[in-house]
Amino acid sequence: MPGEAHESLRAEPPDAPRDSAAPAPADLLESSAAGPAAVRGGALRAGAFVVGSVASVVSAAFLFRHLGLHDASRYVLALTLAAIVAAVSDLGLTAVGVKELATTPAAQRERLARDLLGLRITLTLAGATVVIAFAAVAYSPQLALGVFLACVGLLLQATQDNYGLTLVIGLRLGWIAALEALRQLLTMALVLVFVALGAKLNVFLAITIPVGVVLVAVTIRLVGGSRSLRPSFSPRRWHRFTRAMLPYSLAVAASAIYFRISVVLVTLLAGAKQQGYFAASFRIVEVLTAVPLLLVSSAFPIFANAAHGDQKRLGYAAGRVFEVALLAGAWTAVSLGVGADLATRVIGGAEFKGADNLLAIQGVALAAMFVSLVWANLLLSMGRYRAILTISLSMLALNTLLVSVLVPIDGARGAAIATAVAEIATACVQAAAVIKGRPWMRPSLRHVPFIALATACAAAPALLTSLPVIVRLLISTVLFAGVILLTRAYPAELLDLLPWRRGAERTPAAAP
Repeated sequence: MPGEAHESLRAEPPDAPRDSAAPAPADLLESSAAGPAAVRGGALRAGAFVVGSVASVVSAAFLFRHLGLHDASRYVLALTLAAIVAAVSDLGLTAVGVKELATTPAAQRERLARDLLGLRITLTLAGATVVIAFAAVAYSPQLALGVFLACVGLLLQATQDNYGLTLVIGLRLGWIAALEALRQLLTMALVLVFVALGAKLNVFLAITIPVGVVLVAVTIRLVGGSRSLRPSFSPRRWHRFTRAMLPYSLAVAASAIYFRISVVLVTLLAGAKQQGYFAASFRIVEVLTAVPLLLVSSAFPIFANAAHGDQKRLGYAAGRVFEVALLAGAWTAVSLGVGADLATRVIGGAEFKGADNLLAIQGVALAAMFVSLVWANLLLSMGRYRAILTISLSMLALNTLLVSVLVPIDGARGAAIATAVAEIATACVQAAAVIKGRPWMRPSLRHVPFIALATACAAAPALLTSLPVIVRLLISTVLFAGVILLTRAYPAELLDLLPWRRGAERTPAAAP
C-alpha cells in the first residue's frame, strides 16, 4: 500500500471546520442517509444482542448441568485463555481499522483490509502458541487440546470480523446484526445437540470451529467480489501502523483493567457476602455494557469519515448521537433501578437480595457509559490516541482510589458509588477533551431538563412495592416515553426511522 494510506494515523484533525457544501457524496458514509442507517443498524444490533443473550442463557443452562462442576470450570478456563489471545491480538486494532477504512480512499481500502487481516492472523497465531504451551505445562495435555480447538475457532472469528469490516464501512449493519445473532443461535443449537449425544468437554470447545466456518462462508457471500479475501503480510507497513496506534492499544488495556479493578478490590477489602452482592450486580451491568457499545459504535464510521474532512458534519452527528445516548442511558438506568429485584433474583436467587440497591447505583454508571462512549468514539475518530491514553490512565487511578477509600466505609455499596462517580467523571473529561477549542462540537443541552423530568417520573413506580416487578417496569417505561413524547425531548431525526416516514421528505433539521 502506498505510504500515504496510513498517514491519518499520525495526523490530528483540522482545528477549524471546513465548508462541506461542494461535491456530491462519494459513498453512503458521506450522504444524508448515513445517520438513519447507523441508528437503524444500532437498534438492530441491540436486538441481535438480546436474541444472542437469550441463546447464551439457554445453552449455558444445559451445558453446565451436563458438564458438571469440574469440567465446567475447565471449559471456562479454556475459553478464558482463548479470550486473552483475542484481547492481545486485537488491542484496538479493529476499532482503528474501522477508522482508517472509513477515511481511506475507496481504491486503497482493499490493501489496508488485507494488511489488517494479515496482522490479526499473525498476532492470533502467536498468542495461541503461547497459551497452548502454557496450558500444556501448567494444566494438562487434554486442556491444551481444548485451548487449541478454541483458538482455531478464534482464528476463524478474527477472519470473519475482518471480512465484516466491509459491511460496517458500508453501514450494512442489519447484516452485521444478523451475523451476530446467527453465531449465538448456531452455538446454542450445537450445544443442545451434543448435550443430547452425551459429548465430552473438548467437543463443546470445538463448537466454535463449525460455527466459525459457517459465519466466514456467509460473510464471504455477503461481501461478494467487493474485496480480496487474501491476507497481506508486510512487517514494514505493520510497524508503521502499530507504532502510531500504540497509545490507543495501551488505553484499551487500561480500560479493560479499569472495568474489572473494582471486583478485584472488593474481594481484597470486603467480606464474602459483600463480594457476592457486588459480583452479582457487576455481572448484570457487564452484560448490559454491550448495548451502549453496539448503539454508539454503529455511528463510528460516520464519525471517522466526517472527522477526516468535515468538522461541521462531525459536530452535527455527535450532537444527535449524544442526544440518543442520553435518552437510552437514562431509560436503562431507571429500568435497572425499578427492576433490580427481578434482575438479581434471575441471576442469583433470593440470597442475592442485598444486591438490589447496588444494581440501582450501577445503573447510573451504565447511563454515564452510554454518553462516555460517544465522546470516546469521537476522540478515536479524531486520531487523538494520546488523549485517550491519558484519560484512561487517569480514570483508572481515580476509580482505584475511590473504591479503595469507600469499600472499607460502606462495603459493596461503596464500590458501586465509586464506579458510578468514576464513570460520570470519565464522560465529563472526555467531553471536555473533544469540545476544547472546537465550539462546533458542543452539543445542545436543551433536552436535558425534560429527560431528567422523564427519569424522575419513571422512577416513581419503584415505590409501588405491592405490584409485580414486571408491572412496575411497564408503568415506568410508559411514563418515561410519555414525558419524552409530550416535551419532544428527542432528536427530530428519530422520526425518520418510522416505517411510514422513510419515504417522506427529510425535515430541515436533518439536512446535514
